[in-house]
Amino acid sequence: MSHETGIGPTTERQRYIILDALRGLALIGIALANFPEFALWTFLRGEEQAVMPTAVIDRVVRFFQYMLVDGKFYTIFSFLFGIGFSLILARHGRKLFVRRVFILMVIGFLHLMFIWSGDILLLYAIGGLLLTLFIRLKDKTLLVLALALILIPIGLDALTEFGGVDFASPFYQAWWNQAEAQGINEGNFATWLRDAHSYDQVFAFLTQGAYERIWEFVEGHRLPKVVGLFILGYLIGKHRLYTRLQELPLWRIFLCTAAFALPLSALYAWSAVNDHPWGRTIHSLLYAFSVIPLAIVYITGICKLYLRKQENTIFRSIAAPGRMALSNYISQSVVGIILFYGLGFGLGTTFGLVHIELTALVVFVIQVLLSQLWLHYFHFGPLEWLWRMMTYGRYFPLKKKTRNPNYC
Repeated sequence: MSHETGIGPTTERQRYIILDALRGLALIGIALANFPEFALWTFLRGEEQAVMPTAVIDRVVRFFQYMLVDGKFYTIFSFLFGIGFSLILARHGRKLFVRRVFILMVIGFLHLMFIWSGDILLLYAIGGLLLTLFIRLKDKTLLVLALALILIPIGLDALTEFGGVDFASPFYQAWWNQAEAQGINEGNFATWLRDAHSYDQVFAFLTQGAYERIWEFVEGHRLPKVVGLFILGYLIGKHRLYTRLQELPLWRIFLCTAAFALPLSALYAWSAVNDHPWGRTIHSLLYAFSVIPLAIVYITGICKLYLRKQENTIFRSIAAPGRMALSNYISQSVVGIILFYGLGFGLGTTFGLVHIELTALVVFVIQVLLSQLWLHYFHFGPLEWLWRMMTYGRYFPLKKKTRNPNYC
């Protein structure tokens, strides 16, 4: 893997820095997207959010969260997963790839059931397995298939809105049946985890939360979106575009895409905060034509900056947590439990959105510092190390014999 600079090809380690930096960028956005749920703010009713001292600024933050964050960073993460899948398939073939994805599925299931019900890894693992069905198709066919999968949710939402076909209704009912069986209802939903002083109470919430997550995936048509993004990432990885950044018109892509992505993202945010006044189908259209383009704006912007400032300390700093993306993703959930659940400090429902997002940024900065320190002494993140050993079925040394100057 290489990309060319004005001086010459980069070294083998440098070739990964742009991908690691993009993973690090995605982790920032994922923290900003997930911490409102960790902090239980998302579960509060509108009137409860409205009486918080920060309610006015929270509404502004919420608008910009929808505009600049919502969906964009999970899209980047999905692209990167697709690129990673292409590398593994090219180097090791389908058998090892399936084993690696199956292990990811187990990690995602454990995360979903025992730590946080907002897990995305299980869906990624299912999407990765589905990707193997298509990899022998021609590139043009793959591209058409990816676009079709990304746009299918618009048609499904139109069918629900205008045809009365609600695919998610049975899953919604199953979720609330499970919640009620655990003693969870609309009155205590937001405060259950804040008041949970035993893990049994947390596990009761996670059990119904798994049903809720299935409903969210069906209602939001997540699987076709994710598989479509994986295919696009797979094509990027197959043609090694990340090694030929100087050959790409990054600045032109950045400007042209931003010209329509930002206005559409603003319209999407307005629709979201006003509960979809133009209807579900228009909202779905706005999502499809704003989220992925704005993610592309972020990616091309970072890539362009990388070509000019690749030795910059900021890039290497953000790349460090990106190298440990799995460990950092799971650790964000653990930090959320410690800060906001009754098992820990019990701060859930007490902060407004602006303070929650500031907390998310602080947590990410700490992750950057800890990731740099960890990679100073170790080859892999702790979960990455376990994942690698289970994938290859052999031991890999974790501790370094010499320090890595690239990340410290």
